[in-house]
Amino acid sequence: MNFPVELPPDRLKMAQELKINPDDVDENFTRGSGAGGQKINKTSSAVHLKHVPTGIEVKVQQYREQSKNRLSAWKLLILKIEEKEKGEESQLQREIYKLRKQKQKRTKRSKEKVLRDKAHQSDIKDMRRAAWETWREKL
Repeated sequence: MNFPVELPPDRLKMAQELKINPDDVDENFTRGSGAGGQKINKTSSAVHLKHVPTGIEVKVQQYREQSKNRLSAWKLLILKIEEKEKGEESQLQREIYKLRKQKQKRTKRSKEKVLRDKAHQSDIKDMRRAAWETWREKL
């Protein structure tokens, strides 16, 4: 399969696994809107892709250059198709799950365990300090 843009190896592999055919994708270039001034308003730098078999559409106008928007749109389209096909096992869903787990608060029990371990380390240090001071007084 020859994609109209040069995809990174990981996305290319993902597209091959999902059997995405570039001929099944309608690609349109439109004028952007919003911030960016005259350049955005006068050039067709926004990219709109539609995967006909699944009906998934993406529109990207993140950059001022059409080539960057085109690459970004293809990457996003592949991720969205993977998410629809694989659901919970998709790369995007795994990253979201990982972030949620990282931000999740510790349970009360695990907090108590951490504090118990810290207190234990503190006791060990106190005993070492006391032993060192007694030994130093003997000198």
